Amino acid sequence: MTQQPTGKPTAVLHRMVIDRHPCPWGLKSKHLLERLGYAVEDHWLTTREQTDAFKAAQGVSTTPQTFIGGERIGGYTDLRARVGLRVHDPKAKSYRPVLAVFATGLGLAAAASWAAFGTPFTLRTAEWFVSMTMMLLAMLKLQDIEQFSTMFLGYDLLAMRFVPYAYAYPVLEFLTGALMTAHALPWLSIPVGLVIGSIGAVSVFYAVYIQKRDLKCACVGGSGAVPLGFVSLTENLFMVAMALWMLARMG
Repeated sequence: MTQQPTGKPTAVLHRMVIDRHPCPWGLKSKHLLERLGYAVEDHWLTTREQTDAFKAAQGVSTTPQTFIGGERIGGYTDLRARVGLRVHDPKAKSYRPVLAVFATGLGLAAAASWAAFGTPFTLRTAEWFVSMTMMLLAMLKLQDIEQFSTMFLGYDLLAMRFVPYAYAYPVLEFLTGALMTAHALPWLSIPVGLVIGSIGAVSVFYAVYIQKRDLKCACVGGSGAVPLGFVSLTENLFMVAMALWMLARMG
């Protein structure tokens, strides 16, 4: 398929569309070019043989390939870099994953409070925010507990001395969050929350602020690239604060 509109600067795009299933990077390249004001001369590579022949002729290993003014720009990432847009670096550290979890926890807590009490602005919203966020973070850890435990063993003081704790931690975190959400079995959830939260807070503070180590946090599971630091410390302090709050309410 070739499209040659006029009146705009033209970009030539060669992308793979086999059995009418388009390459996602090709779709992204086309969308970005159109967003930038280019008329896209859209060439489909509709068979594997055609795709391989194009790559061999151009001396490239991937498609899509964009050409502007006769110059080959490259693939989608190259195109983004060329026009000055941020290029995703999977190894770059970012707080975005854990902030997304916190936002989801807050949304769940507010929605549950609204359903139960007719308003999201309740004390229970704050409680559920902490406990539901604990469950969400534990879920992410449990998705790949081997990878999580490896990262966790890099800084947690108890896990370094007792390896099974690295495997037990996300289970304990999930259980504690669930019990705190339900306000059930406080004799179990409060001490567990106090212990794992306190150990976690001390471990993070020691690794980051005493030893000055540059580490990734295991808080969102082993695949995350969240820097170990303030956010991780806050997570553990929230857990301790929730346990202390529930203990005070019992009194």
